[in-house]
Amino acid sequence: MNPRVKTVKPTDDYQLILEFTNGECGIYDCKPLLDFGVFRELQDINYFKQVTIIDGTVTWVNEQDICPDTLYLDSVMIDNEIATIDRLM
Repeated sequence: MNPRVKTVKPTDDYQLILEFTNGECGIYDCKPLLDFGVFRELQDINYFKQVTIIDGTVTWVNEQDICPDTLYLDSVMIDNEIATIDRLM
């Protein structure tokens, strides 16, 4: 089983900066999802930024979610220091 999401920070460019339970960090680009079904609602950047984590899964108020395995496997892994600095900004 892949790690779950520990922290998430949305960006203005429809990306998620993620920290996983194994300590790794990555960036997941949500832009390819924005034209499909329930994910169209995420086109509203204010709504997109309401992202939360429930049981290690990234989710939004209206029940959109992205599987933590998908997030881990499809993220571009980044240095933990970069992720930490970005979260402080």
